[in-house]
Order: sequence, then structure tokens, then C-alpha cells
Amino acid sequence: MEHRHIGRSGLKISALTFGNWLTQGAEKDRDNATACIHAALDAGIIGFDTADTYAAGAAEECLGNALKGERRESLVVMSKAFFPAFDGKRGPNDVGLSRKHLIESIDGTLRRLGMEYVDVYQAHRYDAFTPLEETMQAFADIIRSGKALYIGVSEWTAEALQAGHTLARELGVPLISNQAQYSALWRVIEDEVIPTSQELGMGQLVWSPMAQGVLSGKYLPGQTPPQGSRATDEESGGARMISRWMTDPVLEGVQKLRPIADDLGISMPQLALAWVLANKNVASAIIGASRPEQVAQNVRAAEVKPEPSVIAAVNSALADVAVTDSSLTKDFTPKSRPE
Repeated sequence: MEHRHIGRSGLKISALTFGNWLTQGAEKDRDNATACIHAALDAGIIGFDTADTYAAGAAEECLGNALKGERRESLVVMSKAFFPAFDGKRGPNDVGLSRKHLIESIDGTLRRLGMEYVDVYQAHRYDAFTPLEETMQAFADIIRSGKALYIGVSEWTAEALQAGHTLARELGVPLISNQAQYSALWRVIEDEVIPTSQELGMGQLVWSPMAQGVLSGKYLPGQTPPQGSRATDEESGGARMISRWMTDPVLEGVQKLRPIADDLGISMPQLALAWVLANKNVASAIIGASRPEQVAQNVRAAEVKPEPSVIAAVNSALADVAVTDSSLTKDFTPKSRPE
């Protein structure tokens, strides 16, 4: 497994990170979830990403339990705060990046993980309703308390990254990463966010590198999605998240990638991951799994080094359906304070 620095920091992470957003947390799935995490460890993955809001805190508990007994210093464990972290009655301060919410959230995260610190603590979204100075000061205090080692953000615009990085530098704390959606179908960070991150010395930890599984090629134009696939998962929101890609033009474009993967002797999921990892600003691509064997299959992507001609062929195949509008990054910033 290749290891990469996150931006210009000294922290290294595996080229693939295991994330447990949609795939873990339910009590009935705990044994399988644990098996997936152990498969990731066996494959050389040291990066693990979660968030307090995933499965209302249960995903953090699941990850922490599965990692018990592992050498903590050998792992890079990351979590996030912004959204409510539990079901039921909530107060007005149970969301956002206020000092109150962040200080309380890190304690809840560490309790659920059963750990003394996280390696990277991330702002799950930008909070337009809290002064950025307040947010960054709270992050700095969390760092100085030893409860986190580095700061990261998720889905911040280029302008927000610049402002946050300036404050972090003034406070003397390391803001090293942006966790953004990125795939051969969703390329909105390429024109502004990535160049800004490179300038600031920040790296990308990218989520949905397979566009919710569409780039696996298992969804065929004009055909009903396979039973048990994400496109049929109404309960945990998978079907809603993947719906934007479930159109015949997109699915037809994706099928044009099959001969490219075949020529390389790899699977379509491996091609999708290799495409993302070819971007030098990407420190790690976050993968999920519902079965342990999926982890082993995808790990080979970290070994594939596609030639520029392969990248160009993928881009050409998806030219009519890939989303590249950089202004869409702003859509991830909540327009109101979620309740």
C-alpha cells in the first residue's frame, strides 16, 4: 500500500482510506462491518474516516470497537463535526461550528471511538452563521488539549480555505486537508479548490471516488438496478444520493470505460480509483465496503499508475456527462442552520 503526505504536512496516510458513512452503524450489520474494517487493515490501509453524525454516532462506536487491540500509533483516524450527532430532541446548539458545539463534539467522538485523540478533526461543512475566528480558535484549543493532532475541513470553497488557513497559521495550528467529493464524474474542485489547496499546502481526502458506485459499471442503461445495490437502498439514503447519476446518458458514458479497464487488466472500480489517485493533490481516496472482499478488490487500484493517455481516454468517454462547474462547491455550504 502506498503512503502519501497530506498536503505539505508531515502526516502520511494510505492512498486508500476506509470510510464508514453509508455502510456501517446498524446493530444488525456490526459483525460484517467489523470484518470489513479488519479486511482494510489486512490490505495495508491505515486511514479510517468517520463522523459523529453517521448513523447518529453508531458509526464511530462501530469503528472504535473494530480497532480495539490495534496499535493506535500505526493508525490515522479521522472524524468530523457540524451536523447533529444523535437522534431525538435537539437543542439550537447541537449543530454548526460554534465553540460550544465543537468542544462538546470532540468529547463525544472520543468517547464513542474509545480513543484519547483523533489524528485529523474536520469541519464537516462551512458554517456561515458562526464567525470563522470563533471556529478556528476552538479548533486550536482542541489541538492544544491533545484531543486532535491536525485540523481538516470538508467541502469548503477556495475562498473559505484561504481565510481558514490564514487564521490557522496565525494561531499556530496545522490545517492540512479538505475532504471533498471527487470522481471522474464529479470534477468541480479542479479549477479553484485544488489550485488553492496546492498553494496553501493542503491535500484532498476525497469521498465518493466511484460516484456512489456508478463508476463500478454495475448499473446498466435501461435496466433495473440490482437488488441490494445502493440504488435500491431507500432506508439509509443511498438511493437518494446516487439518483443524480442514474440516467441513461451517464450510464452509457460509464460503459465506455469498460474497454479502457479491460486493456489495463483491471476492474472498472479499480480504474475509477486509479483515476482519482492520479491527481497529485489527492492524498487519499475514501472507500466504503459492504463486504470484506470488496476491500481487497479495490486495494489494487493504489498500485495502478495510469498513463496520461489513459486519463485522457477516461475524460473523453465522460466528457458529455462529467460535472465540472466550480461554482457548485458553494452548494455544500448550508444556507440555513440545520435543526
